Amino acid sequence: MDDFRPVYHPAGHDHRLRVASQELRTGRWVAMRDLLAATADWPTWTQRTQVLAAVAAGTDAVRDWQSEEPGSVAAAVMHARVSVERALRAHRSARHRTNELWLEAWSACGAAARSAPDDPVPYVCLLALAQLDTEQQQPEHRQAPPGPMLFPGPWDLLAQADKRDPQSREAYHRMLQFAYARREGPSLSEAVNFAQWAASSAANGSALHALPLYVRVERYRRDRGHEKALDLHWVTEDAIRDALRALQLWFDASAPATRSLLDLNQLAHALWGAQRFADAARVFDALGPYYTPIPWSYRAGEGRTDRALAEEVFLRARARCLAAARAD
Repeated sequence: MDDFRPVYHPAGHDHRLRVASQELRTGRWVAMRDLLAATADWPTWTQRTQVLAAVAAGTDAVRDWQSEEPGSVAAAVMHARVSVERALRAHRSARHRTNELWLEAWSACGAAARSAPDDPVPYVCLLALAQLDTEQQQPEHRQAPPGPMLFPGPWDLLAQADKRDPQSREAYHRMLQFAYARREGPSLSEAVNFAQWAASSAANGSALHALPLYVRVERYRRDRGHEKALDLHWVTEDAIRDALRALQLWFDASAPATRSLLDLNQLAHALWGAQRFADAARVFDALGPYYTPIPWSYRAGEGRTDRALAEEVFLRARARCLAAARAD
């Protein structure tokens, strides 16, 4: 391996988002407001609000923004984002205020939906909250599915997000997380069916073609794949098929600026695992200096921090694939 060292930053190639995120860490919100005002399409808006909320959840910046500009629609949407992020964090850490934070987030999502009726993000946020209802006590979380082999769930919320931003990447990922969290569906068969269903109807260039790659990684993680033969999980016929479909129908058919850093890492990982090294090299080139710890951290043994393990595996895979591409 050379002296290359990857960089982890959720903003990836979006320089203005990195700058606004850095400002947010110090509690300043003006760069966030200006960035969102300049965001012209729903996929970018959804991605930017998600990344900003992960930073803003640890600050009072959005509250301060709303105090200064109480009529701001963007601030109302960010309040919903931050409220949902805090509820999800509380749930993951099993804190006692989870129900209180869930109610606050649900209310904020409703207010955002009323303020911004054309915005998909409030419905994406409600889909994120739905995964906390693991027993599906809320009627809107157990609606009949739109096709066979699918599970009861918050299908109307998905449809509302889909209507505003067709094939919204985050909306479908939130639905996949709901499938993982369902108390009555602990196996991954429902998630597999959902991912294949979503990908099968996705347009060329849609990030939904990468969705099956996430389920394969989740299966590997749950099976504690690092204790088994590493390569066998990734070189089966269906694993190779999923990787190549994502390459051809999403990566090759999409504009570079629209590609999620997470999806690029999943695809590079899948192609490397499938021993399609030259194909994977193209994805590594698209990543440039950036990477995400997941899924690379799942491909190594115990005894080190996840971030260190992820970087080590990423570098090994990248070097192998770039060397193969140079040899061709």
